Amino acid sequence: MLPNDTKALSKHIVSFGAAKRKRNTRSLLAVIFILKNVSKSTPLTIKERMMHMKIEKLPSGSYRIRKMYKGQMYTVVFDEKPTQKEALQAISEKLDSVPPASTIPTTFQSACDEFFRIKGNVLSPSTKNGYMSIFRNLSDEFKSLRLSDIKQTDIQKEINDYSVSRSPKTTANANGFILSVMETFRPDAVFHITLPQKEKKEPYIPTSGEVKLILEKATGTKYYIPLLLACCGLRRSEILALELSDLSDDNILTINKAMVVGSDKQWHIKSTKTTNSSRKIIIPEFVADMIRAQGYIYKGSANQIYENLQKYQNELGIQNFKLHALRHYFATMMSQTMSEEDVMKMGGWSTPHVMKAVYRHSTIDRDKEKQKNAMNGLFKNLS
Repeated sequence: MLPNDTKALSKHIVSFGAAKRKRNTRSLLAVIFILKNVSKSTPLTIKERMMHMKIEKLPSGSYRIRKMYKGQMYTVVFDEKPTQKEALQAISEKLDSVPPASTIPTTFQSACDEFFRIKGNVLSPSTKNGYMSIFRNLSDEFKSLRLSDIKQTDIQKEINDYSVSRSPKTTANANGFILSVMETFRPDAVFHITLPQKEKKEPYIPTSGEVKLILEKATGTKYYIPLLLACCGLRRSEILALELSDLSDDNILTINKAMVVGSDKQWHIKSTKTTNSSRKIIIPEFVADMIRAQGYIYKGSANQIYENLQKYQNELGIQNFKLHALRHYFATMMSQTMSEEDVMKMGGWSTPHVMKAVYRHSTIDRDKEKQKNAMNGLFKNLS
């Protein structure tokens, strides 16, 4: 790596020449002349300026990569310690995403317009649709603020107002969108926004009796197979995207796509939610035979499945729950006989946290029963 400054460069080479005085002095001077001209005519590339990155371990256990560039600090955080190559690539991508000063939008509104333009092709349809909905519901006052003048208090006020009529989850999504826009055009700025406390809601998990009644109601209708597949752990978007060719002769169902609503309000086929969502599962033989017999998985709208599920629940007089609750039922039942890792693979969960939150209270009930039996057994020997 050559020093940037020409004087430092000359000093570096002269000191080298001093140690080798018997070498050809004229050759040394020629090298200095050439390098001086190269340093003037060839500016250092972004990657060359990244050679002195700082890799720091944070109290949380994560690793932070920091790089000063053109007077601004750029940061990338890793869950685990990255290799030098990974850190270099991450910082390089960070710097490459920084727009030239001449193209930086003036207001938050214009920043959002530019954000959707440059990110439109990489955001999933559902994410883009959600972001655009959030953008439409932000206040005109906030959207008109100059991007360079936006302070933490401005974002906090907007989030406070936004949260009045919206759930903590929706508010958190809005905060995520605002910070994504700010990070794109003001990567040096850091904001710490206080969000409303999340509501602790235990997910409703239908009982085996309720699931049986629902399936009996749906027997013979076009909603029967989608409901059965939901009981096998499939998401609604995954069910809608399935084709007959996804089912193999040995009853293995390949799940590698999803159908979601895009920003144009139309349904689109995209890749699954996460890489872990793409999976192969063995479905019951009777379900596979039914699919082959009718020649397709499901033909109809997504809303019709839920509307008929709700209709069955009302007719049966049982608790109303969404189609996704059948996925929760799957996690609960499978966790009783299979390892956590296997259930995660079958259901396409990327982390155990979501899955554990779903079947946690069912395991609590089993633990209570174990404790009860253990305590009874303890004193049984003493009586």
